[in-house]
Amino acid sequence: MQFTGESWITTTLEAVSDWAQKHSFWPLPFGTACCAIEFMSVVSSHYDLARFGYEVVRFSPRQSDLMIVAGTITDKMAPVLRKIYDQMPEPKWVVSMGACACSGGFYRAYHVVQGIDEIIPVDVYVPGCPPTPEGLMYGILQLKEKVARDRRARRKGEKARVRSDRDAAIA
Repeated sequence: MQFTGESWITTTLEAVSDWAQKHSFWPLPFGTACCAIEFMSVVSSHYDLARFGYEVVRFSPRQSDLMIVAGTITDKMAPVLRKIYDQMPEPKWVVSMGACACSGGFYRAYHVVQGIDEIIPVDVYVPGCPPTPEGLMYGILQLKEKVARDRRARRKGEKARVRSDRDAAIA
């Protein structure tokens, strides 16, 4: 964005789209244990996740683009988690919150999935038992930067591909 000194600014549609995408996550909490309580404190008034533009917590996977998995995932719960993830529209991101979601917890058990990355792709890991609200907020801010980097890289890759296709057509 460029400030022209007047009361308006000039920009590209891509820059506005990038800004909107990284500032408007609609989180879907998938809480199965005590880490979900910490998520509740993050969206409360004391920590106020709304100041970052994430106040619209959705409980429908079709209306959200950020899944926050907080807690233990058992073998019986794994297909449910995958089904909910598949119902989310693209682009979608996942935050793994807590030791149980990140690595299966402190104690290895036969019925617990050893990290949700065995089921769905994870973008950001927030370790801890339970993680602090500040830790989750930091993880979400890191995801925000990752989204901006990925969008820029994808756009550069598309431009390079278009140029190479055009050069191949000319030759």
